[in-house]
Amino acid sequence: MRNVKRMLKEDDIGDMGIGAMIVFIAMVLVAGIAASVLIQTANRLEIQAMKTGQETTEEVATGIGIEDITGQKGTFGAWTADSLLNVTICVSPRSGSKDVDLSNTIIELSNSTTKYILSYEPTLWFGNPAAGGVFSTAAFAGTALQFGIIVLEDADLSCQRANPVINRGDHVLLTISAGACFSGLRERTDIWGTVFPETGAPGVFAFRTPASYPDIVYDLY
Repeated sequence: MRNVKRMLKEDDIGDMGIGAMIVFIAMVLVAGIAASVLIQTANRLEIQAMKTGQETTEEVATGIGIEDITGQKGTFGAWTADSLLNVTICVSPRSGSKDVDLSNTIIELSNSTTKYILSYEPTLWFGNPAAGGVFSTAAFAGTALQFGIIVLEDADLSCQRANPVINRGDHVLLTISAGACFSGLRERTDIWGTVFPETGAPGVFAFRTPASYPDIVYDLY
């Protein structure tokens, strides 16, 4: 009888050892699978974080700076009163900015009554101002939905008609026909505008036209 009890006891101990081993192996397998999932997730999060960081850096650093806005007086259509017919916006890339493609840039203009969205028109591109001055250049013949470009400084010749890209050190004029947009800008008119590049920070401006027009050219901003 004692031998039988000893055999049963030894068999029970063997069963418990096998069960514990099975549970241990199962835990190891589950832990391995969980670790694999966590590593894959961590890698994906790292890649996404790096991509987001690069995009955020570009978004913050890249952008267009507004340097100056000038208007030229004239008469438009049936209106005999003087108004500003042609407007130039001098722009350049911001400090540390990447290249800015002006062909994918838009300009928003509003006088609180009407809003216009202007895009680049290649036929209104000029590599330099005319001999008679900026406003003698035929870059103001666009419609209310078009703006042109007059290149002022472009050492590496990156701002071309088909692909006008500006980078460090470049300065260009964006030309707008205020006659086509607003039938000319009358005295004491408030104008708000934004130059939106494809990526990066936009250039924002606002100005009020003079109370009278005794001169021909006016610095508006």
